[in-house]
Amino acid sequence: MTRDMRMKPSLKIWVFALTGGLVLLLLHCCQLKAEGWYSLVFYYYPWEEKTQLYKLDVDWPKNPEYLGGIAYGVAVDPFNSLVYVAQRGENVSKVVVFTEEGYFKEMWDTDKIEMPHGIFAVSTAKEQSVWITDVGQGEYGHTIKQFSPSGNLLHVLGTAGNAGSSLNPLQFDQPAEIFVEETGELYIVDGDGGLNNRLLKLTNNFWLLWTLGGNGTNPGQFYIPHSVAVDNVGRVWVADRGNKRIQVFDKISGEWIGSWSTCFSEDGPYSVRLTADKKYIVVAQLNISRVLFIAMPPIGSIGDCHVESTIQMAEGVRPHLVDVNVNTGSVYVAELGAQQVQKYVPLQKTSNSS
Repeated sequence: MTRDMRMKPSLKIWVFALTGGLVLLLLHCCQLKAEGWYSLVFYYYPWEEKTQLYKLDVDWPKNPEYLGGIAYGVAVDPFNSLVYVAQRGENVSKVVVFTEEGYFKEMWDTDKIEMPHGIFAVSTAKEQSVWITDVGQGEYGHTIKQFSPSGNLLHVLGTAGNAGSSLNPLQFDQPAEIFVEETGELYIVDGDGGLNNRLLKLTNNFWLLWTLGGNGTNPGQFYIPHSVAVDNVGRVWVADRGNKRIQVFDKISGEWIGSWSTCFSEDGPYSVRLTADKKYIVVAQLNISRVLFIAMPPIGSIGDCHVESTIQMAEGVRPHLVDVNVNTGSVYVAELGAQQVQKYVPLQKTSNSS
């Protein structure tokens, strides 16, 4: 279902012939100069394909029958080799846990989650926990919850059942996603179409360090910030979904560094994660069912975005959020339309360079 869409060899021949015919016609009618002809023939490749970096693991998960809802988010715990899937639906567990190999492990028995959106696994030798953003409208919604790996509620950020913009007490309105660094510092994008369009940074004790945003198109403003990640050189990457761009900030000060938009003319970015080797940024585009691998710029200016590889899925798959196993390099994609999570493995050995 999610195989790369490639042109058949016979189709390539026809495209080449058609391109050659058009070149000759232009030469005859428009008397193109030699350099113009060279540019058309040698720099325009309608059949050119990006380098394939990942392939689908068709055997994952091995127990797909346990995914009975719509998969909105996926989180990898590499320390314990577990994969957490956040799903919505009637009479389904909101969180299903699989092993890295794809075997069913457990379902969470909790009624504290209404409508999960983003999910993030904290996985270090000192701490293992799972954070979930809840965009529900009921008594437990508009919050971000921390759970134990087995599903016991540990902490709640926000004011349960009350949407708002207050910083004291802290309130959210449909918070989209959370990212937690190894230091315990938290980055939150709020929200998924609600009152707020902002990015917040909290300490490991949940004190607010800084916030920025506001609804708009200027640098530092957002329209539906949907995903957030932090790289290993101190930059915060935000999928500014509604504005069809990624914005980048300094993680210490919150200062705006730059933005990318040229890679997202067809559809906005829904996710942002780094591959295990830190060479690429993984971005899902829901409406065109595509996953992009964008070259990670070195420290300093981010320059322009360059797509190095893509996974083109079948129409209607609708990839929403992704996560990466930093040990194996595998990429997991939560898909709304297909109502599943799929695993992609690197074609070459990947290692964590952080």
